[in-house]
Amino acid sequence: MKARGLCAALAAALLLTACGAGGRPDEGGGAGGDGAAEVGVTETTVKVGAHFPLTGVAAPGYSEIPTGTKAYFDFVNAAGGVNGRQIEYVFRDDAYNPTQTSQVVNELVLQDQVFAIMGGLGTPTHSAVLDYLNSEGVPDLFVSSGSLLWDQPEQNPMTFGWQPDYEVEAKIIGQYVAQNFPQARVGLFLQDDDLGRDAEIGARRYLENQIVAAERYTPGNTDVAPQIAALQAAGADLVIGFNVPSYTALSQLQSLRLNYQPQWIYSNIGSDPALVGSLLARFSEGAVTDAGLLEGVITTEYLPGVDQPDNPWTQLFARVWDAHGGEGELTNFRIYGMAEAYTFVQALQAAGPDPTREGIVAAIENAGATFEGPWAAPFRYSAERHAGIAGVEVTRITGGTTESLTPVLVTDNGEAPITEATGERATPPANGIPEVQPAS
Repeated sequence: MKARGLCAALAAALLLTACGAGGRPDEGGGAGGDGAAEVGVTETTVKVGAHFPLTGVAAPGYSEIPTGTKAYFDFVNAAGGVNGRQIEYVFRDDAYNPTQTSQVVNELVLQDQVFAIMGGLGTPTHSAVLDYLNSEGVPDLFVSSGSLLWDQPEQNPMTFGWQPDYEVEAKIIGQYVAQNFPQARVGLFLQDDDLGRDAEIGARRYLENQIVAAERYTPGNTDVAPQIAALQAAGADLVIGFNVPSYTALSQLQSLRLNYQPQWIYSNIGSDPALVGSLLARFSEGAVTDAGLLEGVITTEYLPGVDQPDNPWTQLFARVWDAHGGEGELTNFRIYGMAEAYTFVQALQAAGPDPTREGIVAAIENAGATFEGPWAAPFRYSAERHAGIAGVEVTRITGGTTESLTPVLVTDNGEAPITEATGERATPPANGIPEVQPAS
């Protein structure tokens, strides 16, 4: 996939306590086999909420994700919705500030009375509402971040990850480097939070003896000269970056100033060429005009992108965007949002004709591992696991697009082996809408 940059900047987390959230309203039609109304569900609608940085420094790219989600929900609604219900999608701006995330999620739960939160973006931001949503019994589905925090079903039974987690991705990158660059002196360029920590665990499983330096940056501090200089001084001739897109641009510009030319590998979240290219132009004040510095960079994918116009999923999402999108073109971030929406539709179908909050959680645990869509590898959902996509393929950026370097590789956390994915990739249904039987 090329919808990138879905992790965290370091920030303080504010946990919000509120009474009454998650209770059933006294009046109004709704679902539920006992005839009682379920929060956020009526006979004709189901309401879903999300938080995203629509403004501020994290808005470029990230703010496009919910526009893709809304376009796909509108596409489904135009075809009759799910079990006769229209999906109402309410997303609010948290400016990538955990304090604001707490405020807007509180509004979504208490004022908007949403049935579920779906796709909330960012590790520090979503961490600020993790306990709140679980304590109030609100389904917290498909968090837009690769943190391991979302796979803690005993502690947080309502929360599910969605994308490959950072440890899994780093394991696959680490094995690729060990096999194809066995003599490389490896440097790590890491965001100094759960993103970098989870990734370092995965990378060191295969590269412990090759790593010569691990440099960390503090999100918000745009001076990465010390980190890049330290990697150069350590003799790192291959650098793996687990960072958000702005720090891909910053690291590339600083390497250019130092005439430092290692083989760069960036995590999926930090290597969207269109976004990084625009950031390079902005940060260099026009001295660099495109993503040419990314030529030859190695990365990973788990969703098809806009550079694959012949892919049937890209064609479906282009059709959805043309019919129901707003301003602008289809982007990889919008594809990411549509893919999450496609997953939610399957979850809602699996929850049956009378969805409840508890029921949709159980449906994902029981059926989620069989959900099919544009993702490259299966989900790891069960009663014991709330982990997202199980793998990625390693690719190289070249000529503005990517070429595959490996098949899709799958693994799990810890010592689980890395294997090649089996089975054929799913293709979209003719009408573009999944059809899942209710989970038993």
